[in-house]
Amino acid sequence: MVQLCCNALVQFNTYGGTGAALAVGLLNAPDHRAATLSAVLRAHEVTDPDLDDAQAERVSAWTARLHPVFGAPDPDAQIAAVNALLADAATGVQVSTHDGTAPHLHYVSQDLDTAERIKATTAGGLAVAICGAGGSRLGRCGRPGCATVFIDTSRNGRRRFCSVACANRVNVAAHRARAR
Repeated sequence: MVQLCCNALVQFNTYGGTGAALAVGLLNAPDHRAATLSAVLRAHEVTDPDLDDAQAERVSAWTARLHPVFGAPDPDAQIAAVNALLADAATGVQVSTHDGTAPHLHYVSQDLDTAERIKATTAGGLAVAICGAGGSRLGRCGRPGCATVFIDTSRNGRRRFCSVACANRVNVAAHRARAR
C-alpha cells in the first residue's frame, strides 16, 4: 500500500494512492513518448511498464482526459469527469488476493494490456481519492504559466502550488507589485 502522507486525515488506499499518484506522474511527464511514459510507469511500480508506440499513444490520449479532474472548481463537474473515465476504463470491480496479498479491489482484469490497465488504475484512483479525501485535494498549481498538477497531502488541505519554488515566485511578484 502506498501512503502519500503520514497524516491520518489524508490516507489513500492502493487505488486512491497509487492510481491518483500515477495520474499525477503521467500528467506531469515532460513528454508522452513511449520511453518517457514507460519510465513513469516503472517509477510507480506498474506491472509490465514497457509501452510500445501504439500503447503510448493510447495512454497519452487518456492522460489528456485526466486533466480536468485536477483543480476543478466545480465538484459536480469533477465527479462527472471521473464517472466518464470510470465508464470508459473500468471493466468491473473485483476482489483480488494475488501474490498472497490481503483482499483488495481491482478495477480491471490483470490480463489486459498495460495501456488498458493504466486507464482503469488512474480512473479508479481518482474516484477513490475524491470519495476518500475530497476532490479539492486534486490540485493544479496556482502560479500562472505552471501546468503542474498535484495531490494535496497537507494537513489543512489548502495547498495552492506544486512546489515551494512556484509559491515563492508568486509571492515575490506580489511583493514587487505592491512595492511599485
